[in-house]
Amino acid sequence: MTDLTPTWITICDSCKRTDWAERGSERSDGEAFADLIEAQAKDTGLRTRRVSCTMGCERACNVIVQGAGKIGYSLGRFDGTVDDATALVDFAQGHAGSPTGQVPFREWPQGVKGHFVSRHMPLPEAAE
Repeated sequence: MTDLTPTWITICDSCKRTDWAERGSERSDGEAFADLIEAQAKDTGLRTRRVSCTMGCERACNVIVQGAGKIGYSLGRFDGTVDDATALVDFAQGHAGSPTGQVPFREWPQGVKGHFVSRHMPLPEAAE
């Protein structure tokens, strides 16, 4: 991965899982998940950012893994655990190491399988 085209993990910090109110949480599940992802991504070369709402509310704990000129991925339906954050960061490191952003299925951490929502093709070059 180069500093010119880093892999970014965009984390929805306003996500709330369906049982959020019953649990009496003061913080959103997304905010708590963002804390865990940021801690796992520290010193990896990955970049993180928080946004309020990626419009995937029914899936809660949504993230987007993307990098300039690479395929990007939206993932959701996480419980927001340390294991989830670790798997996500491991996947993002595979994305960072891939020239296209595509990570072979056999290299996906178990913790991201079943969490993919969509894949986004890179934007075409201006000259295309």
